[in-house]
Amino acid sequence: MGLPRTKVEHGGLILFLVAITIALTLVVSGFIGALLWAALAALMFQPLFQRLLTRWPGRRNRAALITLLVIVVAVIIPALIIAGLVVDQGTDVYQQIRSGRINFATYFQQVHDALPLRLSALLDRSGLDNLERVQARLGQALSGSASILARRALSIGASAGVFLLAFGVGLYVTFFLLRDGDEIGPAVVRALPLEPPVAERLSAKFVSVVRATIKGSGVVAIVQGALGTITFWIVGLPAALLWGLLMTIAALLPAVGPAIIWGPVAMYLFATGAIWQAVVVILSGVLVIGLADNILRPILVGRDTGIPDWLVLVTTLGGIDLVGLSGIVVGPAAAALFITGWQILTEQRLGPDPERSARAPEAPTP
Repeated sequence: MGLPRTKVEHGGLILFLVAITIALTLVVSGFIGALLWAALAALMFQPLFQRLLTRWPGRRNRAALITLLVIVVAVIIPALIIAGLVVDQGTDVYQQIRSGRINFATYFQQVHDALPLRLSALLDRSGLDNLERVQARLGQALSGSASILARRALSIGASAGVFLLAFGVGLYVTFFLLRDGDEIGPAVVRALPLEPPVAERLSAKFVSVVRATIKGSGVVAIVQGALGTITFWIVGLPAALLWGLLMTIAALLPAVGPAIIWGPVAMYLFATGAIWQAVVVILSGVLVIGLADNILRPILVGRDTGIPDWLVLVTTLGGIDLVGLSGIVVGPAAAALFITGWQILTEQRLGPDPERSARAPEAPTP
């Protein structure tokens, strides 16, 4: 006896949807990054669009266009300017390294000589006991870095047109996601093959984590990087903006934070006799940069995302390794959906968690 016709047709529809989804993903794979950041920009600036729409009822195109201009002026243009300055400082530092004006081996030897005997003995057992060996190892590392930089430069030059195309596509898609996002979002949630409460809860968790990651981690990291840049400029550190950018990247990683940048800088300043500069860096790192996270994150995020710090760290690093810069958001979002999905399954099997029921409700679905 054959299967009922309705089951066969339904199964065929599911197979078709899976196949066409994979095909569409392959078609737009070259623009996945642009589409992802367009969706994130539309999600973050949707409240601004709604305010403009309240001011101009029925003028959705105008409100979306003004919102897009705000994104370009307030986010994209400053980011491009800072990127250009960082590239200039990085190029200058690279030239100083090649000319010998910056010698990391000498700096390392100065720090080595200023360390306590136990630490210096540990470095000696590691094979870093004299200047020649340090120079040899650093020379190999710099040679490899130079070749990588050269390949990246050629890659960027060759793909400049592709980048501009993806950039234009991203802006174009952002406009339509802003204009129609309040209709697209609920439609996607309704189309998910899940029970409506489950789909709404998952979408609410996704939105809350994305906003927390961008508003909390992203903005706080930028503020901490800016404070670090100012601190390094005050103490006269070369390429202060470049070091500030590295601090911004480090600030995105929980349990690591910007201390991984300003700590070694302060240690080097102490070892080379720049006492007041080292004191300024430490005071700024502890009292200003370190407290910025504790002050700004509750204001920007407002509540915990429910993801352990260790899992945020692992998923952020894994996301960056998998999809590049987009992994900063993709990694924690995947972790949040993973945890929420298992919580829902557990509640369906064993009943609701009393502790979770007593906590604040999830953020509303966009």
